[in-house]
Amino acid sequence: MKFTEEHEWLREEDGVYVIGITEHASEQLGDVVFVELPEVGSEVTKDEEICVIESVKAASDILAPLDGEIVEVNDAIVDDPGKVNEDPMGDAWFFKIKASDTAPLADYMDEAGYKSFIG
Repeated sequence: MKFTEEHEWLREEDGVYVIGITEHASEQLGDVVFVELPEVGSEVTKDEEICVIESVKAASDILAPLDGEIVEVNDAIVDDPGKVNEDPMGDAWFFKIKASDTAPLADYMDEAGYKSFIG
């Protein structure tokens, strides 16, 4: 797993990257009440705002951590946004991306680095 400074996690599965937000991010947001996901098939660019999360405290954007194509989204969190608070590092993933450029992965943190970052 890799982690971004924007509190997203990435996990590679058979050449596709699963993206979600960290437990720390879900705790900071509070109760999530709305999630808007990107369209399957859309091409995204690293750092492009592609998701919206709204909680009782704030609205937040998820940025694309890699260039590539969205190949799957997790409709379960659209239907039940509270799942993001219940299992942010597991079943409440947001989308899967087939990366066209994996070079940015070298800049992301491992778990120990992320724990130190949120310190």
